[in-house]
Amino acid sequence: MKKAFLFDLNGTMIDDMYYHAKAWNDLLQEDLATTFDWETIRLNMYGKNNEVLLRLFGEGKFSGQEMEKISHDKEKRYQQLYKPLVMPIKGLISFLDSAKQLDIQMAIGSAAIPDNIDFVIDALDVRKYFTSIVSAADVVNSKPDPETFLLNAAQLGVSPADCIVFEDAPKGVEAAEKAGMACVVITTMHPETDFDRYNNVKLFISDYSQLIPASLIK
Repeated sequence: MKKAFLFDLNGTMIDDMYYHAKAWNDLLQEDLATTFDWETIRLNMYGKNNEVLLRLFGEGKFSGQEMEKISHDKEKRYQQLYKPLVMPIKGLISFLDSAKQLDIQMAIGSAAIPDNIDFVIDALDVRKYFTSIVSAADVVNSKPDPETFLLNAAQLGVSPADCIVFEDAPKGVEAAEKAGMACVVITTMHPETDFDRYNNVKLFISDYSQLIPASLIK
């Protein structure tokens, strides 16, 4: 029996990835005067913010202090854009309620900074559902490394094999696979074909409205 549900945050509990992309796009074009196109930004904006900058610009372009400032400015833009629109993906709250009634332990494993996680979960009023919250600040290696989800499992006191991960991104699914965890994919940002290479995908959903927790733990 599966004993724990581990949730990514952005794109998985809220459909906000467009606003992260727009924040990166605006900052890169307006503040840094670059010419990266939207698709390049979309494909590279996973993991920690400093990792995004290293993927886009390579080593040595920015100092650690400069990357910290850019990261802060990007997240400020994101929160300003998304704050009036924060809402859960359809069916999420009912799904969390049902899982809690079944005594399924739940966690958040995200590459977001702590401030962004707090911003979202407090706006949604869902903190009460989660025993473990792992952010970018809690790990050395972000997804697709399995560290985030393995730390969730350790904090919950459950075996990785007893966890189901909810993800929206291929790199997150890869992290779950490396952790030995099955995965439910929410197709908010990627079509099903983007996940063809992964063997741990249990099913695909567009939202949580037709998903029953009990069906996942049999």
